[in-house]
Amino acid sequence: MTDDQIRIVVADDHAVMRAGVVALLATDPAIEVVGEAGNGREAVELIERLTPDVALLDLRMPIMDGVEATTAILGGPSGTRVLILTTYDTDSEIERAVEAGAIGYLLKDTSREQLADAIRSAARGQTVLAPRVAERIVARMRQPAPVVLTSREVDVLNGVADGLSNADIGRRLVIAEATVKTHLLRIFAKLDVSDRTHAVVTALERGLLARPGPGDQRPWNRRS
Repeated sequence: MTDDQIRIVVADDHAVMRAGVVALLATDPAIEVVGEAGNGREAVELIERLTPDVALLDLRMPIMDGVEATTAILGGPSGTRVLILTTYDTDSEIERAVEAGAIGYLLKDTSREQLADAIRSAARGQTVLAPRVAERIVARMRQPAPVVLTSREVDVLNGVADGLSNADIGRRLVIAEATVKTHLLRIFAKLDVSDRTHAVVTALERGLLARPGPGDQRPWNRRS
């Protein structure tokens, strides 16, 4: 081993997969596999003893999974950085790993060159994400934030849906007419609409108001 070698521990409960990863990395002189584990708890114990630079963890392992192991490793004194190497790319799995503090999230179809580069980046403290994972995270970030109406705003909008005037809504809810107007302005801003009708329609489309049943006599549901 040389001073500039990156020391890693590989943890995967599938022995064949683990052996394959170790064999791939054995061809890189800058990386030394100093330990192997078949479950998360073994990985944590190895890392506490060997203090490697990087831990390469499978996500789903017995006894302690990759997320639990990540939390334990990062809560300890080793300073080891954690890379997740898994077949799972669902949003929930990615979020759990990132929230636990993993510095990277790779998929098992990663090439040898990509894996070695990711380990080097992780050792330098750089975040590493498989392209598909990065795409999923960016897509989620670009999704508009869900609109949330307060219970009072829903009450006001239900009054609009019932065909009531602002004054009538105020009397129903025992609030001032000016307060009703304020609530409506906030509703318009949240729903990005400019009038009462579109506010009701948009709220219905987004599931923020209960849709009327067949016998409901609200203004929009009446048949001429």
